[in-house]
Amino acid sequence: MKPSASTLRVVEWDELPPSVREIPEGYNPLIEGILMAHQSQWLGIDAQIKLCEKGRRTGITFAEALDSVITAASQKVAGGMDCFYIGDTKEKGLEFIGYCAKFSRVMAEAQASGVSEIEEFLFEDQDDSGNTRQINAYRIRYASGFKIVALSSNPAGVRGLQGKVIIDEAAFHRDVSAVLDAATALLIWGGRIVIISTHNGKANPFNQMVNDIRDKRYGDSAEVYRATFDDAVANGLFERVCFMAGKLATAEDKEAWYKKIRNAYGPRKAQMREELDAIPRDGNGVCIPGVWIEDAMRPGRTVLRLALDDDFALQPVARREAYVDDWIERYLAPLLLALTPELRHYLGMDYARHRDFSIICPMSVDQARNRDVPFVVEMHKVPTRQQQQILFYILRRLPRFVGAALDATGNGETLAEDTADEFGRDRIQQVKLSRAWYGAWMPKFIQLFEDGTITLPKDDSLHQDVRSIETVDGIPMVMKARSQDLKDPELHRHGDFAGAGMLANFATLEMVSGPVSVKSRRPRQGTRMTQGYA
Repeated sequence: MKPSASTLRVVEWDELPPSVREIPEGYNPLIEGILMAHQSQWLGIDAQIKLCEKGRRTGITFAEALDSVITAASQKVAGGMDCFYIGDTKEKGLEFIGYCAKFSRVMAEAQASGVSEIEEFLFEDQDDSGNTRQINAYRIRYASGFKIVALSSNPAGVRGLQGKVIIDEAAFHRDVSAVLDAATALLIWGGRIVIISTHNGKANPFNQMVNDIRDKRYGDSAEVYRATFDDAVANGLFERVCFMAGKLATAEDKEAWYKKIRNAYGPRKAQMREELDAIPRDGNGVCIPGVWIEDAMRPGRTVLRLALDDDFALQPVARREAYVDDWIERYLAPLLLALTPELRHYLGMDYARHRDFSIICPMSVDQARNRDVPFVVEMHKVPTRQQQQILFYILRRLPRFVGAALDATGNGETLAEDTADEFGRDRIQQVKLSRAWYGAWMPKFIQLFEDGTITLPKDDSLHQDVRSIETVDGIPMVMKARSQDLKDPELHRHGDFAGAGMLANFATLEMVSGPVSVKSRRPRQGTRMTQGYA
């Protein structure tokens, strides 16, 4: 692999990406404190093979550009060598070479080395079979005799490169395995390999290489470094963003900025964890297109939310029950009275106590087997005793109540068992959620949206919950996510409604129609109650 003899042209400053042009004049990356802690730690790693699994916007590639300038500008006796950057897009290559040009201009050492402008030229690429092609490339040449070259596309013959080779966003290259395998041949001639990438799934060869290095399959010549978005935030990323934009950094703006970035992923929690937290995902995306969910949603229906603070649980039991009784009469009772008395009704409940949301999802079935969710009850930080209070009230008043399915996983087991004792184990299914159970029943819930046979309240949180269903190793599941540093409870959703809806639909398929009234199994509540009436 070699460059063509002639330079096509000199790249103008205005052609570089905004991320390069917006670096302030006089920015000197060598000044102590300019690089963030994780950037300095990354550059401090001395290994023939360096691999960084990173979150987006962490500045690792930015720091690597600085290291490349120092390397290419140095004499051979000081460790100087050619540096080749291989990105996954042409734009990435131009951005990297732009960073290098900027650093070279402001660093006295680089200026003294006689750095030239950015040149665009044709790079002759030859694969293992001897076939050649010419690809666009950008370079900066130094008086040391070395250069930095940014290739505009993946070369076929990585083995032909000599020096330091930087493979950026390696997990997204066309042939990840071939690039990683070929790059190791560079070590024979004393080269260095730098591999940087966000993850692209657990099965990707990049993730396999991460695990192989950690397992010492490359011996002591390779090292993995991990830099997440939260690491960068803790090390001053927001302050650097403000510095680059010439703005004052405030704590309030930082929190809003952080939330905006996290919230931008919406229901794609697995993708958020992968791209920001460097956690490779199992799944391959959401199962239910947003347009299907929109088609199922109906305006004017209620999502009844009860959110309490931590101090509520410290109140006397009688006081708590009185508060919830009043809430029920004000808001819940009218919804139950408005239900269609001729339809059979079922219910699903996804239980949570603190961080997440407890969801109660009633569901009716008509003659054409269409499912309808007339309203949803959503509870946050509601004590289990009061959740039972609300759940029992609903079950006693659902018209033509047939049966319910309750999440009996973890802490939900007690409530599910008490409900079965109260209303009969033939009426209350206690479900232990598992991969096998998801595999059997989540596809049937998804099918309702595909067939257009379900309706539900028009609500953004419900929309996000349904969109959070992802395929994991062939099984559609609700992907749980956690946001550790924010107090906003909306960020702790993990598809709660999707779980409740799936359970309700399970009840419609598995529960056999019985009497249209509920008889309590406990003597103190042994009166027979007609459904649909208070």
